[in-house]
Amino acid sequence: MFLMRILKGDRGGQVLMALLLAAMIVVPVLNLLVPESSALHLSTYSVTLLGKYLTYALLAVAVDLVWGYLGILSLGHGAFFALGGYAMGMYLMRQIGDRGVYGNPELPDFMVFLNYSELPWFWQGFDMFWFAAIMILLVPGLLAFVFGWFAFRSRVTGVYLSIITQAMTYALMLAFFRNEMGFGGNNGLTDFKDLLGFDLQADATRIALFMISALALAMGYLACRAIVKSKLGRVAVAIRDAEDRTRFIGYRVEYVKLAIFTFSAALAGVAGALYVPQVGIINPGEFSPLNSIEVVIWVAVGGRGTLYGAVVGAILVNYAKTYFTGAFPEIWLFALGALFVLTTLYLPKGFVGMLKRRSVTS
Repeated sequence: MFLMRILKGDRGGQVLMALLLAAMIVVPVLNLLVPESSALHLSTYSVTLLGKYLTYALLAVAVDLVWGYLGILSLGHGAFFALGGYAMGMYLMRQIGDRGVYGNPELPDFMVFLNYSELPWFWQGFDMFWFAAIMILLVPGLLAFVFGWFAFRSRVTGVYLSIITQAMTYALMLAFFRNEMGFGGNNGLTDFKDLLGFDLQADATRIALFMISALALAMGYLACRAIVKSKLGRVAVAIRDAEDRTRFIGYRVEYVKLAIFTFSAALAGVAGALYVPQVGIINPGEFSPLNSIEVVIWVAVGGRGTLYGAVVGAILVNYAKTYFTGAFPEIWLFALGALFVLTTLYLPKGFVGMLKRRSVTS
């Protein structure tokens, strides 16, 4: 009943939920039950790739919530994604124990190599999954809250806010590259063994991670949809369209922005946490401002201000990236730039907007 109420009038969301449910049934069957000799068999590599796409889609939904409905063009959501990934990576590193190259039961290999005498205080507690799960939400959310508290109260808007968010993620990237920060420096965190006792290389674990990613995307979409349909969401749209007028009629604009921006950052952290065990590594490169810009392109291509359009854009662009980086690696960035320019000029409402326009005219 709750699901029907949230998705009422949202045909794209209904289709998305149906496709995610179908994928959670079909993908495990094709991978685990269909023999490898069959043309219908889905390889474990493909399952992992699909799971990665779903985490990107969740990140895109988080960006669309603040950009499409609140009018904040954030170029720093890659930082929240990376922080969630590092929280998960720290938990996975603590699970390695004495199975590392140096056999130290307490210190990760990079700390032994860098002559650490003891585990830094901020690594304490990451041997427990529940603690890591809290940090996955808390660290990106807290950073967004502190950042938003100062930025929104100072009424920083438009391109200036976008530049500040980009500067934030760039500063974090430079900081995490330093070995003395205690996060693995340039190499980051890798060589993960298991998650909650399950071998990360096992086919069943890969399937489980894919299904959890699909479930997280569904729940994240529903949560964002609930916000959009609520009074808070309606005020957010009013802020997007006429911020000064919304402020003049009595709404505390900065509080609305702060609440939605913080929630969006926490959602991006969850996406990063699900991304890391599937790709097997997290390093400072994930903080790159280019990554945050790419997310904006996904949302623009799919359709800003629709939520499900962000999912479509994330999957389409990343599928194209997978293909082009293998077939034509030297032209991928040019193709991405051209795609964004063409979308801006000829498809201002994205791929989803084009489909809507065709359905109306037909």
